[in-house]
Amino acid sequence: MAGSFKTGAISVGNGQMIFIAGPCVIESEESTFKVAEKLAKLKEKHTLQLVFKSSYLKANRTAIDSYTGPGIDKGLDILRKVKDKFGLPILTDVHSVADVAHAADVADFLQIPAFLCRQTDLAVAVGKSGKAVNIKKGQFMAPEDMANIARKIESTGNNKIMLTERGTSFGYHNLVVDFRSFVIMRKLGYPVIYDATHSVQIPGGLGNASGGNPEFIIPLAKAAVACGVDGLFFETHPEPSQALCDADCQLPLAQVEMFLRAVLSLTDNS
Repeated sequence: MAGSFKTGAISVGNGQMIFIAGPCVIESEESTFKVAEKLAKLKEKHTLQLVFKSSYLKANRTAIDSYTGPGIDKGLDILRKVKDKFGLPILTDVHSVADVAHAADVADFLQIPAFLCRQTDLAVAVGKSGKAVNIKKGQFMAPEDMANIARKIESTGNNKIMLTERGTSFGYHNLVVDFRSFVIMRKLGYPVIYDATHSVQIPGGLGNASGGNPEFIIPLAKAAVACGVDGLFFETHPEPSQALCDADCQLPLAQVEMFLRAVLSLTDNS
């Protein structure tokens, strides 16, 4: 079984929290740099293990005219610049086997999206990349079933695996976080991350876009930390109401430090 691991300067599952943060999708180089600069300053100020996250492409969108991102070439170029300019390790999600090698050339962590977590060919390709892997638990998955997903990665000899809880489908246009899942998935032997922003999403709740209840981001994140998660994932935007993706469930960039203080007060990082 996999346990704690290290990727570059980032240690996962060793008792020190990691934070995975950034905008849902790359909207422009300027806006991405604005978020990265703020996060880099907070990383230094609070001595954080922080990984910058953003997507070059969002393959799963509600409507045909939903913004999907700049594409793999331009998007990865911007993420490479973030890595070089701000010294932040990078996490991005991949949606197809064909994208894995290209994304792995830039990213330190590759993420398998929740809706694709059962795709064996994608899991194997990501595992073979040798990069650390974050597997989002599908909204339709029981936590104990994530062991089979993780074993697909391990079959390639890659043991750098994290499992992320992002809520479970619960009736129409709603998600619920079952806090037992943190305990169950940690017993599987893998570090567990809590996705604090997607868990308050209301999928498809606005007809042509997902809604959300951002007022629950901090309370649920604090509860997850109290349950002993190994890290927190959250998306942030300078002006969420203007965001081209997940406008109703991203954390305002101006509130990130307040968020960090709230959760760090419950950890040894404080």
